[in-house]
Amino acid sequence: MALPPQDERTVPAIVLKDLDQQPLDRALAALQGLIDQHGHVIVVCSQVVDPGVERRLHTIRSLLESDRIALFRPALPPLGLAVLARQLRQLASCDLSPGVLASAGRLLTHYIHAGAVLGSVARLDRVPVGLKSHAKSWVPGSQFGVIAHPEPQLVRVGPEATLSGPEFATSMLVAKGQFQSDWIAGTLAPAWNVQGLRETPLPAESATWWGTPKVIEFCTFLPDLSVLYQLVTSVRQSSCHWCGIDVIGDRCVFCSATPPTDQHPSPHQNQNQLTAG
Repeated sequence: MALPPQDERTVPAIVLKDLDQQPLDRALAALQGLIDQHGHVIVVCSQVVDPGVERRLHTIRSLLESDRIALFRPALPPLGLAVLARQLRQLASCDLSPGVLASAGRLLTHYIHAGAVLGSVARLDRVPVGLKSHAKSWVPGSQFGVIAHPEPQLVRVGPEATLSGPEFATSMLVAKGQFQSDWIAGTLAPAWNVQGLRETPLPAESATWWGTPKVIEFCTFLPDLSVLYQLVTSVRQSSCHWCGIDVIGDRCVFCSATPPTDQHPSPHQNQNQLTAG
């Protein structure tokens, strides 16, 4: 999850390790310390971590009575999630408010293409798999190219195999374990006109997420901080009617409030109007 910095401005990651295993008072103190130091905390969490981690995070938020902790669990594979977390760390060095920065996670997810090469799809349950692919997965040496995000795709790796990719310039990150394949670098990256390719260790959650240890993950993304900043700042911002924080999108990432259905101004909006007057 904590990838190396993309540039010299990238903010370091803070890893909340074994959050559900340590005593509650210690976990409370750790999160309270982060809030005291930084003001707001954005927690990026994989969907395949133990459910106890999410329960512990919600418990901490409740006990601290804090709307300054944002919990973000997008439906991305582990490597894609790690890339998104690094992009948020890049943007954290800019003049974005906490609410806008936390909201940016949902926006940037749309620009990430995340997939893998698998040695078997027999236990893959996050992408639709047909009966033919299931049968072929039992053939020795079979490999499958899979896209999990933004739209599910699956092909059997071969000379003519193709996957639809991004229609804009991207960089690619590849995470290899013990499984070997030249298809990503030799076929997929050139077909997608990837501008740069780097390798990184395979995330610990990858085998669980993809249903097999025979996996090589890949992810394309926008690496340039100026492009990320322009994307985020081009979206209309609004103030949450409940907690008042600036956000982009229709749901506050800190208090989870959605815009009211009626047209009556909230007390917070009335206060702003009085102040402005």
